[in-house]
Amino acid sequence: MKKISLGLIAASFCTAAAANTANTPVPDHQPVSAGQHVVINIPQQRLFLYTDGKLTKVYPVAVGKAATQTNLGDHKIGAKAFNPTWHIPKSIQKERNDGVKTVPPGPSNPLGPVFVRMGDPKLGLGIHGTNAPASVPGVRSHGCVRMKSPDALEFAKTITSGSPASVIYQMAALNTDANNNLWLATYRDPYNQKNLNTEALRKSIGAWAKAHGKTINPKRVDAVLKNRTGQINCLTCAKGVKLKGSLQSLAWNSGSAAHTKPKAVPLPVPVQDEVLPAGTEIEVDAGTDKPVFRPAPAAPASAPAIIAQQPREPEAAYRPVRPASQQYRKYQEPTDTLF
Repeated sequence: MKKISLGLIAASFCTAAAANTANTPVPDHQPVSAGQHVVINIPQQRLFLYTDGKLTKVYPVAVGKAATQTNLGDHKIGAKAFNPTWHIPKSIQKERNDGVKTVPPGPSNPLGPVFVRMGDPKLGLGIHGTNAPASVPGVRSHGCVRMKSPDALEFAKTITSGSPASVIYQMAALNTDANNNLWLATYRDPYNQKNLNTEALRKSIGAWAKAHGKTINPKRVDAVLKNRTGQINCLTCAKGVKLKGSLQSLAWNSGSAAHTKPKAVPLPVPVQDEVLPAGTEIEVDAGTDKPVFRPAPAAPASAPAIIAQQPREPEAAYRPVRPASQQYRKYQEPTDTLF
């Protein structure tokens, strides 16, 4: 009986996760038609994973604060580091002012169980877990993209090194559902970009309504644009009608009534995943011009295997990890200074 109950709970959890993915507004960004593609929408605080042009997973994330913004633009997924040791950047050491320079793998590590490089190493960007799950989603990191640790592990095991990753900034999502109703969500402007093109958005709404013979109250659109709650709002539903099926984005940035389509690309060349060697630690040095990889010495058979990569910092070098006997110390990371 106990096993059946646990199975029902697990099934319910999976169903809820699938429903959350289906009900998440999708941004107007073209994924590549072949291979994997990561899309992170800063105002929405969501990471979208596409496979062969189809949305396969959505994760809540915490992104950089206004003072330490996550770099917008096109990047690539790089090396993965499981059970990383965090060598704290000097800038954050100064901010913390507690004398702690490194944090070993474990429940107190702000990088969680895995760190996945994103973009040029000089940017210091990564996607990683956290020891403060309540901070996700949010706008509160030092620039990296933070995930709940179970999500980070799942993502790291799914994503392939070399896959494209796009960090975008869209304050609106215009979607249709399986009932051919039109849904709109709008978001706040954490980086003060002021880039919401309301003219193109209204043009797309009008074009879609005309093409499908539907009437949309402009006051309803105005209310959603004003409130920016992040909630999905139906523009064409009768009262009480619920969203049905998965959402699909309209190409509203161009004022189109058509759905956003994948970008045609050649089949990607197979790339072997990059995983840093066991026994490495991160050393952040503000005087270093570029990251330098230094092989770690062979560790005793009894020592734990530790793989690490730098957190956000423009310059970094790698050094051998300290003996396991010297690694663990009592430490608690304040939530607001998490990386």
